[in-house]
Amino acid sequence: MLENIVKYFKLVRFAHTVFCLPFALCGFFLAVKSPEGNFTWILFVEVLLCMVFARNTAMGFNRYLDRDVDVKNPRTKVREIPSGKISPKNALIFVIINALAFVVTTYFINQTVFFLSPVALFVVMFYSYTKRFTSLCHFVLGAGMALAPLGAYLAVTGQWALLPLMYFFLVLTWGGGFDIIYSLQDADFDTQNNLHSVPQALGISGALKLSAVIHILTAVLIIVIGYMQKAGIFYAIGASIFLLLLFRQHKIVSKDDLSRVNVAFGTFNGLASVIFSVFDILDIMLS
Repeated sequence: MLENIVKYFKLVRFAHTVFCLPFALCGFFLAVKSPEGNFTWILFVEVLLCMVFARNTAMGFNRYLDRDVDVKNPRTKVREIPSGKISPKNALIFVIINALAFVVTTYFINQTVFFLSPVALFVVMFYSYTKRFTSLCHFVLGAGMALAPLGAYLAVTGQWALLPLMYFFLVLTWGGGFDIIYSLQDADFDTQNNLHSVPQALGISGALKLSAVIHILTAVLIIVIGYMQKAGIFYAIGASIFLLLLFRQHKIVSKDDLSRVNVAFGTFNGLASVIFSVFDILDIMLS
């Protein structure tokens, strides 16, 4: 039993929830502190469950849809489906269960998130198709990630607001930018297999430049959000560390040395997300 659970955790790279979940918590506590907000433990758990179910759906579907591509790629052929550890049928069942659990959980939150739940599922699942026809696939992934803070805010308030929308664009640009870096390692494979990505379209050097430009926009959004939020010292500390880690990942990856792509992608961005969110939530709750 435990072995099967571990296999499915690996299928969806459960540890990578560290990218989205902290920002969902930012959106949640931002909403709690708003005039329309109110904290309850039940709602907090429901939001966490929605995050887990949505991400499991997205990643499980991605692995299911990409199974024929993954088996050809030396980097990905060891994944759970191409290696035979999980059958395509069982992976699809896993996706369906998580998608239904997501929708059911939103029903108990409020009408806004319930009615929008199919839209959210469409966005996070549609990404899996995009590499087949557009180099903008990275930003579709970023948009799926960016639903985390916006959805959490709507879960608490049931209302739209500008500030959580700014968080949406923050996560979109951050996630899209670092996914370009991550995809550098598959540039040749994508070209040979008629798959689309920024590295395939612009080359490694061009992709690194575009990622840097996108992350400059992320830095601008961090500053603008701080101003709109009337943030204090804790936000400033978290934002500074976030931007330092963002800058650092661009320093350790170059067109001549891709050996530290996984460090830039996993370690630096995971730390950036957690650290920024901790300080941001402290700033929100103590303001």
